[in-house]
Amino acid sequence: MIITYPFSAVVGLTDLKLALVLNAVSPRVGGVLVRGEKGTAKSTIVRALAAQLPAVDVVPGCRFACDPAAPDPECPDGPHGPDAEGVSRPAVLVELPVGASEDRLVGSLDVERALTEGVKSFEPGLLAAAHRGVLYVDEVNLLHDHLVDLLLDAAALGTCYVERESMSVRHAARFLLVGTMNPEEGELRPQLLDRFGLTVEVKASRDPAERAEVVRRRLAFDADAPAFAGRWAAEEAALARSIVAARARVSAVRLPDARLRQIATVCAAFEVDGLRADLVTANAAIAHAAWQGRDTVTTEDVRAAARLALPHRRRRDPFDAPGLDEELLDELLRRTSEDEGPDDPGPGNDAGPDGTPPPDAEPPARPEGGDPARDAASHERPGDPVGPEPGTAEGPAAESAQAAAPAAETDAAVRVAGVSAPFRVPLLAVPGIGEGTAGRRSRSRTRHGRSIGARRPSGSVRDLHVMATVLAAAPQQRKRGRSGPGLVLRGDDLREAVREGKEGNLVLFVVDASGSMAARKRMTAVKTAVLSLLLDAYQRRDKVGLITFRGAGAQVALPPTSSVEAGAARLRSLPTGGRTPLAAGLTRAAEVLRVERLRDAARRPLLVLVTDGRATAGGDVDRAAGLVAGIASVVVDCENGPVRLGLAVRLASRLGARLVSLDSMADLGTVVRDHRKAI
Repeated sequence: MIITYPFSAVVGLTDLKLALVLNAVSPRVGGVLVRGEKGTAKSTIVRALAAQLPAVDVVPGCRFACDPAAPDPECPDGPHGPDAEGVSRPAVLVELPVGASEDRLVGSLDVERALTEGVKSFEPGLLAAAHRGVLYVDEVNLLHDHLVDLLLDAAALGTCYVERESMSVRHAARFLLVGTMNPEEGELRPQLLDRFGLTVEVKASRDPAERAEVVRRRLAFDADAPAFAGRWAAEEAALARSIVAARARVSAVRLPDARLRQIATVCAAFEVDGLRADLVTANAAIAHAAWQGRDTVTTEDVRAAARLALPHRRRRDPFDAPGLDEELLDELLRRTSEDEGPDDPGPGNDAGPDGTPPPDAEPPARPEGGDPARDAASHERPGDPVGPEPGTAEGPAAESAQAAAPAAETDAAVRVAGVSAPFRVPLLAVPGIGEGTAGRRSRSRTRHGRSIGARRPSGSVRDLHVMATVLAAAPQQRKRGRSGPGLVLRGDDLREAVREGKEGNLVLFVVDASGSMAARKRMTAVKTAVLSLLLDAYQRRDKVGLITFRGAGAQVALPPTSSVEAGAARLRSLPTGGRTPLAAGLTRAAEVLRVERLRDAARRPLLVLVTDGRATAGGDVDRAAGLVAGIASVVVDCENGPVRLGLAVRLASRLGARLVSLDSMADLGTVVRDHRKAI
C-alpha cells in the first residue's frame, strides 16, 4: 500500500495550500504554477492534493473517464447510453515526465494490435488519463516545446485531437494543470505561463522553529509512514469534507457587479495583458468565497484572488521576476470599496486560511493625490535604463567596482553602464544538422521533430515508422505464408522514423569590458545588444554562458546554464575599464567549451564574441584564436567613429566567423556579412 504524505502535515506554505484548495473547489480557476527553490516541498504538497479531491463517477470500462450523467458523445469508447450506470473512483493525479514522447502524451495507434491482429485501435495517452483529474508536470519549465504546444491546445480547448497513421481521434481532456519549477533552471514560455490560473512563489522558512518542525515530521513519516498518516487522518478527512461542501456551494455564490468592476479596475491598473487575468481572478474570488462559507463575493475574496492570479501576468519581459505590489493592491481595493460602499457582511467574514487581512484593515500610507494607476505605470519597466544616467554620478555599484579593480588598472576608470530596452536580433544559427536537445535555433535530427522519411535502424528501434514498416513487410506476406489478419513480420522489415526539427545550443558570450569599450554610450549599446541576444537565447531554449575580459585577464561571469535570467542579472552589473586582454578571453572560452563538451556532447556551441578587436594585453591573439577555430562563431563588431581600423573584421577572418555590426543590429534589416566577402 502506498502512503501519501498528508496534505495537512506540510508545515507552512499557506499561499500554496490556498491556491491548490481553490482549484479543488473550482476547476475553472485554471491550475497552479509553483515556483521555488529546490527542497521546498513543492512536489510533496502537490502529490498530497490528490487524496483531498472528491471522488468522481465514471462509466465502467471507459478509458476516458466519461461522466455517466453527461457522457462525451464523441468518446472513442462510446457511445455510452444515457442510462449507463456509473462507478465511483478516487480522482487521479497523472504525472507528465519532462522527457515524455508526443505519443505518450496524446495517445497513438496501438502498434501491437495493428501489426499482430490487423486491428486499427487507439491507445490513449496521459491527457486521457488526466481527464477530470490532475495533470502534474514537475520541472515544467524544462518541458520540450512540442509537448508544450500540445498541452496548450488541450488546456485551451478542453479537448485532445489526435491525428496518427490514418487515424483521427477526438476526446475530452479537462484537467487541473499543476506545474512546479525552479526558476534557476530557466523560465516558462509566456504562452504556457499565462495558462496557469494562479502562481505561488515558495521559499524555505527562515524560522528555526518551523524548520525544525518540518524535519521532525519528515523523520516521523520515514520511520513509520502508516502511523504518521493515521495521525493526520481525522484532519485530512475534515479538509476533504470542507472541499466537497465548498464545491457544492460554489455554483450558488453571487459575484456582485461592484466586485466585478473592482476586479476589472485592479487588472487594468496593473496593466496585465488580455482578459484572462480578469476571468481567473473572478473565478478564484468565487471559489474563495465558497471556501469561506459565503454566498456573495467580498473585497476580501477579490484581494485573495488577485494576490495569486496577477503576479505572473505582470511580467513585461522574460527577465522580470513575477511580483505584485500589495500596497498598491490594497489602495486600489480601498478606493473602489469607498466609491461603492461596504460589502454585505455575510457568514464567515473573518480572515480565511490564506491569512489575508479583513477588508477594513488600515492600508499603508501613500502620498495625497496619488493616482494608483499612474503609480503602477511609474514602476520600473524592462525597457527603462538600468544604472546611472549619462552625466550623473556612478553610484554605489560603480564605487564598489572601482574599489575592487586591481591597482594595475588605474589607467582607466571602472564604470558600470546602464542597459536600454532589448530589441529583436537576427537569427544566429550553427551550420549543419546536429543531434542535440530539442530547441528553436539550429537544424537538428531529433526524436520530436517532423518526420521526413524512414531508414533501417542501426541498433534497437527507438521510433518505429509504422507505415514504412508495413510497406516493407507487405510484399513478402505471400512468401511467408500469411493466413490470418495480422502481418508476418521479420526484423529486417522494421523501419525507424527520421525526424528533423530544431535544437537548442550552448551560446557562449565573450564580452570585451575593457577601457576601449568604457565610453558610456558605447558600453550601454554593447550591454543592450548582449541583453537582446540573451532574450533571443531564452526564446530559443538555449543554454548560455558569459565570459568577460578586462584588465589583466578574463573571468567566467556565468558558467553555462539554462537560467538566462541569471545572465541578464550579471550583465546589468558588469563593470568596465582597464586594458584589453582579448587573447585571455578567447583562451578562457576554449576552456569552458572543452569542459562543457564533456558534460553535454550532443549540444553544439555557438561562440558570440562582442569586441572592437583591439588587444592591448593578455598574450598572442592568433594563438588564442586557433584554440576556438572550427567552432561556429559570430563576431559583433563594436568599433565606431569616422576612423576604423577593421580589427574585428580581421578577427572574424581568423576565427572563420560571421560578422555582425553592432550599429546595425537593432535594425531588423541587419547586415550580416560573411567575413570572406567583407575582406
